[in-house]
Amino acid sequence: MNPELDEVVWQAWKAMELPEGYRAEIIEGVIEVSPTGRRSHGQIANRVRRALDKFLDGSEYACHQGVNLIHKRKAWIPDGLVAPRDVEPADVEDDLGIKASAVQVVAEVVSPGNTNQDRDRIRKRREYARAGIPMYVLIDDYDGQGAVTLFTGPRPDKADWEDIHRVPYGTEVEIPDGPAKGFVIGEAITGPKRG
Repeated sequence: MNPELDEVVWQAWKAMELPEGYRAEIIEGVIEVSPTGRRSHGQIANRVRRALDKFLDGSEYACHQGVNLIHKRKAWIPDGLVAPRDVEPADVEDDLGIKASAVQVVAEVVSPGNTNQDRDRIRKRREYARAGIPMYVLIDDYDGQGAVTLFTGPRPDKADWEDIHRVPYGTEVEIPDGPAKGFVIGEAITGPKRG
């Protein structure tokens, strides 16, 4: 990575003024602008958030949504993340987001279209591993008849994960570690198996 280029991209991202309904992220050194999700995308993301909030109630952790996740002049907006309830802001000016190092779980719901699918399945997968986030949950309506994939054991040096566990919709998968240990992702969140 080029620190000078990272700084230029960072400053451009900070200065952006987008129309309502759009968001910008810095993914692998590139500013990506995309519209907010479709109804089905929002339904799944909100089910995840509500269920995680209920599961984490009474602990020091919560599910956060709609916040910038900051790591080394990169910025992402995951569909949900588990971090301390009173998470500290990132060490950047203007209270632009939270530190990736505070995040225990990050969740993305894949949007339609090849570019969107590549972003969540490939580029964000690598970015979250580089940031050392302990777990990435990918809920994907477009993987066969729908699938949930858990990525654990980040390898920042390789931008990859030690363990990848994929299950089709209709099969429950449980968060194995961390503050969300025991949280189940199944049909109550994904809806039934597609097709």
